[in-house]
This record gives sequence, C-alpha cells and structure tokens, in this order.
Amino acid sequence: GTKVPTVMTGFGRLLGTVEWIREMESIPRLKDRLHRSIKEWSFFMESKQQKVLRLVFLSMMIGLGVVISPILRVEGMCPMAHLINITCSVMLGPWYSLLCATLIGIIRMTVMGIPPLALTGAVFGAALSGIFYRVSGGKIIAACLGEVIGTGIIGAMVSYPVMEILMGRTGLSWMFYVPSFIAGTLIGGSIAFGLLTILSRNGTLLEFQRKLGVNIYDRGSHQQAARNLYGHHVQGAGK
Repeated sequence: GTKVPTVMTGFGRLLGTVEWIREMESIPRLKDRLHRSIKEWSFFMESKQQKVLRLVFLSMMIGLGVVISPILRVEGMCPMAHLINITCSVMLGPWYSLLCATLIGIIRMTVMGIPPLALTGAVFGAALSGIFYRVSGGKIIAACLGEVIGTGIIGAMVSYPVMEILMGRTGLSWMFYVPSFIAGTLIGGSIAFGLLTILSRNGTLLEFQRKLGVNIYDRGSHQQAARNLYGHHVQGAGK
C-alpha cells in the first residue's frame, strides 16, 4: 500500500523536474524575443526620426534655394539653383532632389514672377544628378555631370517649346538656351563640387548621409573618417 504513494510522489517530482527544465530552456528564447522586440522598436524610432530629419533638411534646402536664387541670375542662367540641386541629390537622393527643384521652381514662379524656365531649368538636372551619383557609386563629379546634362542640354532644349507656346516668345530655337544653361550649371556645379569635396574629405558628408538615413555612397569620406579615427588612436597611444 505504501508503494503506490511513493511511486506517485516520485512521478510528480519527475514531472516537476521536467517542467523546470522546460522553463529554464525557454528563458533564452524569451531573451531573444525581447532582444528582437527592442531592436525592432529602436529601428522604428530611428527610422521615424530620420524621416523627420529628411523633411526638415528638404525644407531648409527649399527655403535656401528660393533665397539665394537671385545671386548671379540672368534669364536662362541660375547658378545657385544648380548648387542646390547637386547638394540635395548627394544628401537625399534623386527623388527628394526632384521634389526640391519642383517646389523651388513653383515658389519662384508664383512669388518672384520667374518664367517657366524656373522649372525646365531645374527638374531634369535634379533627377539626373541624383541618378548619376548613385550609379557611379558616390562620385561627386558624376552628380555634377548629371546636372550639366540634365539642365544644360535636356532642360535647355525643353525650354524652347515651353517658352514659345506658353509665353509667346518668338525667334527661339532648340539650341537658344543651351549656352546660358550650360554656363549656369558649370558655375553652380563648380561651387557644389568644391563644397561637397571638402565635406567628403573631413567625413562630414558621411555623417550627414547616416543621420538622414539615406543610402551611403560616399566611400571617400568613409575611408577618410576611418583613417582619421585610426590616426587619433595611434597619436593617443604614442602619448
């Protein structure tokens, strides 16, 4: 009669031990789930913050583009617009740059009374500048080349029918705006190239791209930042 309770008690202890082992095995799984949840939440918050930063930066570029656009401007040539286009293409990518150029053009047309050249002389270069920058793997000169081709050639040729049909201009031709558009892109592109090259060499461009959450193509600044980092360590060790 005493054997049955003893067996039942031993069986109960065995079950308790098995349950305890299962609970202990589940702890790492719970830790992994918690870790994944924290990672997902952190990524969500970081992504949300980066979207806000991109919109803030885009707004700043639009405002700056409108304010500085009269500098060195004559009809058919607006160098500062090309500076904004290339900078925005490198920092945010082609589609943000296209949006920036479109909004700047609309504001200039409605507020400053600029003809449709404000759009035809900006949107094509903005898109091609960002596309060329990405295709080249982060070469600033490619972004400038995209601006020259997009604005200096494509935009200039599109401007002819737009100005003739919408504005009633006469005596124009397909090549009428090409010289002035190319001159404007070369001036603005040279300024943008110099500025972005400086930012690339000191690692600031890489930091901007990281914080804005865009695809990082600036290999030059990444390598320079790494050299600066290791250089500081070496100098510190020597001291």
